[in-house]
Amino acid sequence: MRETNRMAEEVNQMGEEMQARAQKFGREYEKVAETGFEAASRSFGEANRGFQALAAEMMNYSKATFDDAVRTWEQLIGVKSLEQAIQIQSDYAKRVYDNHMAELSKLGEMYVSLVGHASKPVEQASKRFN
Repeated sequence: MRETNRMAEEVNQMGEEMQARAQKFGREYEKVAETGFEAASRSFGEANRGFQALAAEMMNYSKATFDDAVRTWEQLIGVKSLEQAIQIQSDYAKRVYDNHMAELSKLGEMYVSLVGHASKPVEQASKRFN
């Protein structure tokens, strides 16, 4: 009988230890899940801000490009010679090319920055658990 009681106590103690481990695992899982959700939320927020900045930049570039085209068209309407028209058109083509290349470079930098900022919260969260 003593042996049976001792075995029952050991089984009971093992059950309590397993329950404590399960509860600890549950708390840790909840903490990881919550941290992951917060990191994803911050990451999406950063990405959203980056996309808004990109949209604003593209809008400003489009407006500036359109305004430049209108000014060039106005100049072309008032030309007095073929040479003057060719010069205005050449200047415009060079300006468009230079501005376009500069804008592409700027947008590329903005995209790289966006990815860097958006990935930081996830990287920081993963470092906490490694």
